[in-house]
Amino acid sequence: MDFSKNDTALVITDPQNDFLSPDGVTWGLVGASVEENNTVEHIGQLFQAAQDKGYDVFISPHYYFPTDRGWQFGGTVEKMMHDINMFDRKGALTTDGFDGSGADWLEQYKQYINNGNTIVASPHKVYGPESNDLGLQLRKRGKSKVILAGMSANLCVEAHLRELLELGFEVAVVSDATAAAIHPELGDGYAAAMTNMGFLAGAVANTADTVSQMN
Repeated sequence: MDFSKNDTALVITDPQNDFLSPDGVTWGLVGASVEENNTVEHIGQLFQAAQDKGYDVFISPHYYFPTDRGWQFGGTVEKMMHDINMFDRKGALTTDGFDGSGADWLEQYKQYINNGNTIVASPHKVYGPESNDLGLQLRKRGKSKVILAGMSANLCVEAHLRELLELGFEVAVVSDATAAAIHPELGDGYAAAMTNMGFLAGAVANTADTVSQMN
């Protein structure tokens, strides 16, 4: 894929403490993969490259509000997220208690996200962007290509990849700027995602190669 700041966006899913901080509620499952891929540093490098090269950055965050506790069913990981209070916020119209919480951005990313230029989409609720306004925000800014990274590889990142492809975007995945759970029964989510992304994405490349292609 060829990248240009005019038609290409950097999209980061869930750059939040509950996934990427050792204090996050999922660290016991994702920490080994995050550390092996050096995911935190690589996402930071993508943010810096986008800033230096003038690329628009979009965040697709994951939040749960108290009203989401009224859901009557869910899949395996959905149930787990609710059980461990993952990405919980006190309400849709308040940031009370947000700063430093599991739902907050990783501290070193705040300079890139809270800069007045980064587009933060409405929250997605399960895995993909069907429930938020990411596609609309990308189209309204004339983007047809996406550099995709974030957490977690086989859930939100892969779900975003699939939906963005269905919406007609060309998508490249950054292989070492993501990670996933390694579960004793469910398996290695990162390995599963890399297999699927190789079949689906327009390109799968590491951070260094991706940054070098950002013209």
